[in-house]
Amino acid sequence: MLLSFKTELKPNNQQVTKFRQHCGVARHAFNWGNSVVLEALAARETDNTVKIPSAIDLHKRLVAEVKPLYPWYYESSKASPQQALAELRTAWDRCFKKVSKQPRFKKKGASGDSFYLEQGTKAKPGINNDGKRVKLPKIGWVRLHEPLPITASHNCVISRKADRWFIAFKCEIELPEVLPDRPAVGVDIGIKQLAVCSSGQTFANLSAYRRMSRKLKRLQRRVSKRVKGSSNRKKAVSRLAKLHLKVSNIRKDAIHKLTAYLAKNHSEVKIEDLNVKAFLKNHKLAGAIADCGMYEFKRQLEYKTQKFSSKLTLVDRFFPSSQICSTCGKHRQKMPLKVRVFECPNCGQVQDRDLNAAKNIERWFEGIFIPERSELAVSSTASACGVGKLG
Repeated sequence: MLLSFKTELKPNNQQVTKFRQHCGVARHAFNWGNSVVLEALAARETDNTVKIPSAIDLHKRLVAEVKPLYPWYYESSKASPQQALAELRTAWDRCFKKVSKQPRFKKKGASGDSFYLEQGTKAKPGINNDGKRVKLPKIGWVRLHEPLPITASHNCVISRKADRWFIAFKCEIELPEVLPDRPAVGVDIGIKQLAVCSSGQTFANLSAYRRMSRKLKRLQRRVSKRVKGSSNRKKAVSRLAKLHLKVSNIRKDAIHKLTAYLAKNHSEVKIEDLNVKAFLKNHKLAGAIADCGMYEFKRQLEYKTQKFSSKLTLVDRFFPSSQICSTCGKHRQKMPLKVRVFECPNCGQVQDRDLNAAKNIERWFEGIFIPERSELAVSSTASACGVGKLG
């Protein structure tokens, strides 16, 4: 199985300078190519015969027109500007299909700097590591922050976040051994608890962003009060970026541990096919939903279930898992978000709302019987329509 790994590097000052130089070359090529495409689009408004340059056309023009003017291009790997132009053309293709907006020009010093390196072929990869270091073209041996399996890759991506440098590469791994007769599990993703399993196990939501919000606001105010372009502003921006990275790492660590546990110990994992993008339009809950990392949870499960030879089943998003009694399966009632306990007047079952939903998700199958919603009350004191009371 082909998997991607991302780990931190420990470069020295000279290597950091080369990293920044490669980022600058890739950024310059991207911005130059973006201006060429915009000029072509402007020309097409009066002349439809003007062709929008492809990635190959852009690279040929870059070699012929730009590189002779800027000799520092030759001090970096040729793969970095070439890949930047390919990514630019992919971004414009997405824009033409109305999947995303048109690509913007990249700004120097902005977070998210990265560049692409390539050496050798897929049959004979040239980027090697000895477990503690990795040898990069035009840069040399760079220390790794953590030991890795000794392997070789054809290409990699070096990126920067909060003044820390990372390497991402792909390598082939053998599928790990798993236990036989693993049970299936239904998982309800929420805000109060990150995940509630049908087995009764719960995983707490760390709410990293909410816990760090006061400190984030304080650092953001410091940035706003510093003079633009000053050294103090750069220091304040660096502190803010490091805290944002810490929040992101806490969230990713929790999701990685949860998804690995679910995929490794269960033969089938069932989750709701949630429309996260629509949820984020609810401005009262958008912050809490984004802090959970629901989309990342689904993305990680997709490849980890393949890694551990298990199955991922996406339950229909319109399946009312919170409204149906998981014990009798015959009663359905309205369940506002403020109601956290499900009480079934049909069979008398009382249990946590999220646990009830997880059990319903586990027993879901295509064409499952869904009862009509009853007008019976969600509690013993008020009816669903708000008229009358039950004795």
